[in-house]
Amino acid sequence: MIYGHGREAEAVAVDTTALQKMLVGVSAATTILDVAIDGRAPVKALIRELQRDPLRPGEIIHLDLYEVRSDEEITLQVPIRLIGIPDGVRNFGGVLDHVLRELEVEVLPSDIPEHVDLDVTALTIGHSLFVRDLKVDKAKILNDPDTPICTVVAPRTEEAPAVVEEVPSTEPELIRKPKAEAEDETDQKA
Repeated sequence: MIYGHGREAEAVAVDTTALQKMLVGVSAATTILDVAIDGRAPVKALIRELQRDPLRPGEIIHLDLYEVRSDEEITLQVPIRLIGIPDGVRNFGGVLDHVLRELEVEVLPSDIPEHVDLDVTALTIGHSLFVRDLKVDKAKILNDPDTPICTVVAPRTEEAPAVVEEVPSTEPELIRKPKAEAEDETDQKA
């Protein structure tokens, strides 16, 4: 299906094998395609939705394309890629928590980044990197600047189970003969 720019939503058939090969190694959400429909002049389109068959991995069952114009900015999600190993992880056993995985940007189609890289090597335990720490050339970031992207947290330690001491009972202990002995004594008396 293709839609956008006053165009009525139009069903299109796509060679899924060719589409799968074309999408190998690229981010589908940030890739602009040239789409020619019924011999008309090709238009630029962005993949808005891509559904794959859960029973046959990789097989595409539905595709939504959004027509874009080269002179109009569009809003889309761009993946955030963390680069490096944080100091707090490498030297102090911390754990990197990647909270925000996509960045919402407004950008011209020709300037869409495939991903946004963020260097985390200087990050220590208890510190975070935020949206305000990112710079994306030729794009306006729409996320709240105070949104955390990643944090290095201290390693969790398991607490040893508490040792429970037995407290002597203040109640008297009843001592009874085992049932079998009690029955033997009853039989002998009879």
